[in-house]
Amino acid sequence: MGRLVIKRLKAIVSCDANDTVYENTDMLIEDNKIAYIGDMTDGIRRMGASMIDGRNMICYPGLINTHHHFYQYFSRNLPQVQNMELFDWLKALYEIWKGIDREIVYCSSALAMTELMKWGCTTAFDHHYVFPKAAGHLLIDEQFRAADALGMRFAASRGSMDLSKKDGGLPPDSVVQTVDEILEDSRRLAAEYHDASFGSMRTLALAPCSPFSVSSELMKQSALLARELGLRLHTHLAETKDEENYTLAHFGMKPYDYIESLGWTGSDVWYAHGIHFTDDELIRIAKSGSGVAHCPISNMKLASGVAKVPRMLELGIPVGLAVDGSASNDGSSLMEELRVAFLLHRLNSSKAAPSGYDVLKMATRGSARLLGRSDDIGMLEVGKCCDLFMIDARRLELVGSCFDPTSVLGTVGVRGPVDYTVVHGRVTVEHGHLVTVDEEKLAHDAEAKCRAYLNR
Repeated sequence: MGRLVIKRLKAIVSCDANDTVYENTDMLIEDNKIAYIGDMTDGIRRMGASMIDGRNMICYPGLINTHHHFYQYFSRNLPQVQNMELFDWLKALYEIWKGIDREIVYCSSALAMTELMKWGCTTAFDHHYVFPKAAGHLLIDEQFRAADALGMRFAASRGSMDLSKKDGGLPPDSVVQTVDEILEDSRRLAAEYHDASFGSMRTLALAPCSPFSVSSELMKQSALLARELGLRLHTHLAETKDEENYTLAHFGMKPYDYIESLGWTGSDVWYAHGIHFTDDELIRIAKSGSGVAHCPISNMKLASGVAKVPRMLELGIPVGLAVDGSASNDGSSLMEELRVAFLLHRLNSSKAAPSGYDVLKMATRGSARLLGRSDDIGMLEVGKCCDLFMIDARRLELVGSCFDPTSVLGTVGVRGPVDYTVVHGRVTVEHGHLVTVDEEKLAHDAEAKCRAYLNR
């Protein structure tokens, strides 16, 4: 990999341990990593480096998405589910999702990652748990293929469900698998794709879906296998009161007590949502080291509630930001999520709410911690991977608002795509457009596939 110099950046918001903000400075990228931050006026020409003019640009660490469902991109804004809450919403949409196949998974993954990257996201975790029998078992492979094509740093999961309607769960029989099938494919994917090295572009977690679609045996066996293979663990938890009623009725325990009884706590575990944890549970979670992926827009749309993020941060619980499924968000912009998170907690918690900069750190350093990547991504620092995005401070919506570049993404927000996104030292978005794929062709082809899928 050659050298890249970003010249004369207006500001670099590093999100490092010292909250350093550099002004009017240069950045050198070598071998996919940040090699130097500082004045390079005398040395650039001798280096033979590619250059980006960073004048008027504010540079941030790449955003990191910690919970998504890419396959839902083709079931957004459907009128029949607009006023539903989670359980009814899921039961209605499973009748559509049971028709996904490898082509749908590839296209929906590519579209979701394209949108994420255009709004400054450089690493995305996806929780895929729907495996229709007719689609075969290579769906996660298609997601890795899409990430490779776009140049995105991708954290996949081998999600799973083994409780169908006949077993007291929510999904139809055609999308669940046996415990043995799930564990066998989990081993295969880990062997073929998981890379735990510094700067890895591919990782895998094991992610049984939720307490109401997964057996206790699958949860236990997934935890044992993940720890044998050195993988992280992820699941939905404490998202709705319906879930709490379900676990009380079926297991005689609230969701966190239930998950704790199965060995699903520790620094290698993070939960999606965590809305309905009690204060006592939050204290126990903090002691365990488990983390939470916060999904504010999805939680608002499905009327699930407001997670106690200020209290989580106060207790030192690792908290990352996430957009959740494309059909419960109806978008895939972590930049929008950042501003909504700031405003939601200002409304709900007033002075106790995290600042705009706190939410930015949640979407960068906090998210990196959830994915077990604190050593290499999540901040702009010499020796770290070069994952970043840049925004021109002269754009109309930012006029007169960049006096505090650390908070502006939360307080003011950015509506259009970022000017540049760089993943692992490679420019993937330039002047607001993907340079790794033909956006127009991708959108045209995917629209036709989406219509055919919904009309089945």
